[in-house]
Amino acid sequence: QVQLVESGGGLVQPGGSLRLSCAASRSSFSFNDMGWYRQAPGKERELVASITSGSRTDYVDSVKGRFTISRDNAKNTVSLQMNSLKPEDTAVYYCKTWGLAGIYWGKGTLVTVSS
Repeated sequence: QVQLVESGGGLVQPGGSLRLSCAASRSSFSFNDMGWYRQAPGKERELVASITSGSRTDYVDSVKGRFTISRDNAKNTVSLQMNSLKPEDTAVYYCKTWGLAGIYWGKGTLVTVSS
């Protein structure tokens, strides 16, 4: 059974930074795309950032210039560096991978941006 485990969430003040990490329980995700979604209370889940197997990245407009997604295929991890955080970034953040190796979700990690 494949597991994606997120870490790095927590409480941060506006303007602060957090780094989320997602580790896969097994290898063979090198050819999969990976991404970070988030879901705020009362809102639909949205794709925040994605990275292809070739490391091409894409971001939702609201986080461009503030968030950076990266991956380390040797360690089967994907990370999301979040800078200049705003209260509207508060949400549960989920890691997802999709492609030939299958589609898998993590259970999520809570990010709260508040003073």
